[in-house]
Amino acid sequence: MGILQSGQALLATALELGRTRLELLSVEMQETLARLVLLMIGAVAAILLAALALGFGAVALVLAVPGEHRVALAAGLALAFLAAAALIAWKVNREAKARPFAASLAELQRDAAALKPDA
Repeated sequence: MGILQSGQALLATALELGRTRLELLSVEMQETLARLVLLMIGAVAAILLAALALGFGAVALVLAVPGEHRVALAAGLALAFLAAAALIAWKVNREAKARPFAASLAELQRDAAALKPDA
């Protein structure tokens, strides 16, 4: 009976460990999905701002006729939008390099290392 109870306890522990790992995976999936949505929003914003920068740049070229401050203002706006687009694109690129499920993988590696017999 001692062996049977020990086996049941081992199985219960293994199931609890599996449940904990699945909960962690679920949380990481939610975080990954939220980060993906933010990445997509950032990418769309960068594209729209870049398009606005090109538009204002074209308007600045068209308005390059006499008029004291029109061209400078349009060029300044175009540069501001371009700088904003570059900043957003840089942040999106930096976020895209994050490794998904890193915590789950690390926990599984620790579990595997703990279960291996010492050599």
